[in-house]
Amino acid sequence: MTLDQWNEEAKTNIRCLPKYGHVEKTAGQLEADTIFIQNTLTEFTSKRLASEHLIDLGFKYIYHDVKTAMYRFNQAYLLDSTNSDIYWGYGGVYMILQDYPRAKEQYEEGLLHDSVNTRIMTDYGTYFVVQDMPDSAIKYLSRSYILDSANQNTSFKLAACYYFKEDCKNAVYYYKRCKSLGGQPLTKQFVDSLQTKCKF
Repeated sequence: MTLDQWNEEAKTNIRCLPKYGHVEKTAGQLEADTIFIQNTLTEFTSKRLASEHLIDLGFKYIYHDVKTAMYRFNQAYLLDSTNSDIYWGYGGVYMILQDYPRAKEQYEEGLLHDSVNTRIMTDYGTYFVVQDMPDSAIKYLSRSYILDSANQNTSFKLAACYYFKEDCKNAVYYYKRCKSLGGQPLTKQFVDSLQTKCKF
């Protein structure tokens, strides 16, 4: 789905908008929401756990069915509007759609609600990578790393940022850190390029 197609659908489909676009719902929609919440809570012990599950589901869909991903993030919001990870999800949707201004809005709103949410912080750092602003990216990725040094995505992205800044000392440090954690985000292309440039 292109961004233009998304925006066109969002004109009539509030499920394509974060928090359902704050649109006043019809009686039928409210009833459907109530039934959904009741049915979901038969499987989970709390609204927060159910909300977290739906965010996980959303990220499983995000790269191949972005609309379903947004539906799951909105359902997570419906269950627990205080779960700051919904902004992580909303930002991710807009990153996939390459609507970077709206992605930035969601990440910033999420950090206003939860200034130590490292998942949002790392993906906000990724936003700055895409915008070719490595210093800003490093600022947020470093902050995220200090709070959670076990996130492989954070250490990989720090390695990549320092690689592009030609700071081999830090690039190799964060590469080795990522590898020690399992190295899942590392690609052969990046590792080969890093070894060629930094001779380690």
